[in-house]
Amino acid sequence: MAKFLSIIRRVYLTLYNWIVFAGWAQVLYYAVKTLKETGHENVYDAVEKPLQLAQTAAVLEILHGLVGLVRSPVSATLPQIGSRLFLTWGILYSFPEVQSHFLVASLVISWSITEIIRYSFFGLKEALGFAPSWHLWLRYSSFLVLYPTGITSEVGLIYLALPHIKTSEMYSVRMPNTLNFSFDFFYATILVLAIYVPGSPHMYRYMLGQRKRALSKSKKE
Repeated sequence: MAKFLSIIRRVYLTLYNWIVFAGWAQVLYYAVKTLKETGHENVYDAVEKPLQLAQTAAVLEILHGLVGLVRSPVSATLPQIGSRLFLTWGILYSFPEVQSHFLVASLVISWSITEIIRYSFFGLKEALGFAPSWHLWLRYSSFLVLYPTGITSEVGLIYLALPHIKTSEMYSVRMPNTLNFSFDFFYATILVLAIYVPGSPHMYRYMLGQRKRALSKSKKE
């Protein structure tokens, strides 16, 4: 029974990783194609649907960690996925005013290259039990450049959206109401920006530690 469940787990995770890989490959293809043909102003329109699907699918990774399908700690997975979902839905989808900014292109390209490498790496690991050494190096080294470019784009887009969040009052709840509850999305977004200050260096150090362990382990093998 345990062997059967192990096979089911590997098949499921293999399919999951390669399906999401295909989604991110589509995002990168459309982004580069649009940049080349019509410029950064149209990148968001070109990638919107596959971006939303591929990024939202990452919610399953939180569940994978919670039920023990993968060893990744939820404490590391949750903030990373949460911030990306906030950007995808709370900023890019909700505020068209920032969709044509060049930071969208840098964000999308940083995210998609990172995820193409990551999902293909784990897809190979689940399907074959191993990944080539060059793939391992890419998996644990590409973030050295792509994480700073991605984070810079995220923070920049959130900052650019702030005036539109304030004037539109989107997602804010004002008193009085039947629930006797108020919520200001503008100040919540400022709080998110504030979390990036300690959060980004912490995550970068965490990934540096992961890189050191993974590459040193591969040398021993």
